[in-house]
Amino acid sequence: MDEQTTRPRVYLIETMSEMEDDVLRTWLERQANDSGQPPPTVRVTDQALADLARRKDDPLLTPLRVVWLPKETHPDGAQRLRETLSLRDPLHPGQNTQRRVMRDDPARCQVLEGDPAPLSDLERRLAENGGGSLPDFIRRQAALTLERAERTVLGTQYKVSRFVVDEITDASRYHDGTHELSAQLNLPVAEVDRRARGALDEMVAAQSRRAIALWDQLGRYFSRAYRLDVDTTRLDDLRELNKEHSLVFLPSHRSYLDPLVLRPALIANDLPLNHVMGGLNINFWPIGPIGKRSGTVFIRRKIEGDEIYKWTLREYMRYLLTKRFNLEWYIEGGRSRTGKLRPPRFGLLNYLAKAFRDSGMSDVYLVPVSLTYDQLYEVGAMAAEAHGQAKSKESLRWLLGYVRAQGQRHGVAHVNVGRPMSLADYLGQEDDLRLAVQKTAFEVCHRINEVTPVTASSLVMLAFLGIEDRALTVAEVGGILGPLVDYITARSLPTAGDVDLTDPQVIRKAVRTHLDSGVLKSFDQGSERVFYLGRDQHLVAAFYRNNTIHFLVMRAIAEMVLRAAVDQKFTDPLEDGWNAALRIRDLLKFEFFFSEKDSFRKELRAELDLIDPAWESNLGDPQHAANLLSGMRIHLAHRVLQPFLEAYAVVAAQLLRTPVDRKFDEKAFMTACLALAEQRRLRQQIGSSESISAELFTTALKLARNRGLVEPNAENMAARRVEFEAELQTLIDQVLRIRAIAHENLDQMGGR
Repeated sequence: MDEQTTRPRVYLIETMSEMEDDVLRTWLERQANDSGQPPPTVRVTDQALADLARRKDDPLLTPLRVVWLPKETHPDGAQRLRETLSLRDPLHPGQNTQRRVMRDDPARCQVLEGDPAPLSDLERRLAENGGGSLPDFIRRQAALTLERAERTVLGTQYKVSRFVVDEITDASRYHDGTHELSAQLNLPVAEVDRRARGALDEMVAAQSRRAIALWDQLGRYFSRAYRLDVDTTRLDDLRELNKEHSLVFLPSHRSYLDPLVLRPALIANDLPLNHVMGGLNINFWPIGPIGKRSGTVFIRRKIEGDEIYKWTLREYMRYLLTKRFNLEWYIEGGRSRTGKLRPPRFGLLNYLAKAFRDSGMSDVYLVPVSLTYDQLYEVGAMAAEAHGQAKSKESLRWLLGYVRAQGQRHGVAHVNVGRPMSLADYLGQEDDLRLAVQKTAFEVCHRINEVTPVTASSLVMLAFLGIEDRALTVAEVGGILGPLVDYITARSLPTAGDVDLTDPQVIRKAVRTHLDSGVLKSFDQGSERVFYLGRDQHLVAAFYRNNTIHFLVMRAIAEMVLRAAVDQKFTDPLEDGWNAALRIRDLLKFEFFFSEKDSFRKELRAELDLIDPAWESNLGDPQHAANLLSGMRIHLAHRVLQPFLEAYAVVAAQLLRTPVDRKFDEKAFMTACLALAEQRRLRQQIGSSESISAELFTTALKLARNRGLVEPNAENMAARRVEFEAELQTLIDQVLRIRAIAHENLDQMGGR
């Protein structure tokens, strides 16, 4: 006979409203036994729970909860501020609403029955977890069981868990870990435990449905300036993977709005809420408390040397994996200041890898995600920071200004999901965990770039950069962008949504959008209307151009190989051309995500094939290479590479002014670079003010350190600094020659 019919059954119930008590009493009466008596109940908050835990007849414990199903949600759209800030919880309404529901739509009120468990089974599981209070354990397990049952009714977007800190700290591995840290750090166990619990209280996302509902309303209001465009190609695959494995979403980071854009995209496609790893810098009222209760895990920015905090973070991540929660954080660490993907940060991925190995889970899947925007409010502020202005500190006052600015329409936010990656497979490729994590991170970035779409907004900015502040007519804009669109089509590059870049109306709309935002200006008092970049808008324009730049770098390098073939007269054309490309690849290796050398060679050959199918036999002929360059319909080297090379040249020149035998002062060095770049710009020695960028100087300095050109007293440093500056100047000269050809073609176009 089934043990569920032979064991005595006890229902575990929670504190409820008067209406819910009535609903539950009616339900229990329908479960009455042969004698007509309803089954016994125990409130999980009563002393009776302790008496229940001491029973010897091993009763079957079944948790119950009254739930109120939400009405169908209203469509996405702008929300009035008053409605947005409403604290109404659609899943747990107040008593007046409960009475109204019972009168008008009683089917929305249901009694939910969790999976039953014998008392002996709960005792066994508590012992396996390291012991503790049995009544407290029963109370937690009843709540968790009901939450699992609720997800079958309310949907996966409400995958939540309570009592997380207790579950982690009650486990035997937590006690073992605190004792090991105590011995390692020579601290009392009680002190390690106190600090670990404090870290957990700070970081654990104590989700509540009230906060989730409020956060979703706030999110719709904050991001009201955008229409969401979601590429759903891979979402079916993600739902299948999520049935068995946790997913870790790793988006690019463009804006403070990113989590508010990705979240509704996932929920609309029946994927559960993520636990979003965020920095403590945004943990201010009211965003902090609401975010923490709706899935945001606030993490300290600097934890170097804090072994207790790092261990606690790993334990929390292990817990989340074992409970099959999905995670989310930004692989770049911070928002991109240039518009292109920043180098990956390895910290959280390292913790994830270690947590995964400790979790016993078969696999976890990483999900690269590209987030891009046609227009972005904060780009102007980030451009100012790149010019040396201090970053505004996040605060309530800052938030109000930011939200107010979203009242203007900014276009479309694009969400594109890349190919998922098996963490088990990638970690298994290397014995060295650190190296495996680094390779995994770079592959994530590569897959983000793969699906980042070409937008009309980025193409228009590409047309206006690299032309020495020149104004363009409509015909000239079309003359530049037409061949670019043909190139994009020939390479089958991804484009945003259903946008047809061959449609002139699409380009005109993008131009109007940039005019409205002030990035572009127009002059229509002459014979023909012309457009030009607004004052101090070069870095803003570069941000939008750089959303697409990763697709264009290889073409720019191919043009540089042809230019080198003209200038240097290759003796071994293939080998010399390959070495010329590798030098650029090495110079910009911290700026762009290049493929491994074999793949890089194939990509370069493919670009040269597009330019001239017979290039391989003609590369040794300088005149043929010169004819190819002058006859091309598009030239990208100056539009893509020039600002980076000129910024790097500023760093190289400042290194020549820096003593080789003194301690390096990075802050003073960066200030000097900004001043030198400004001077060069005024003297027209720099083609665009986008080269005046602390972000680019930082990457150039990283390269210089990699080459041993920064720290004092390195061998032959002065001579090698001179070589570094000469290498950059040679490449800049080549770029300028390509730019001259492009300008000549533009002049011919304007003269027609």
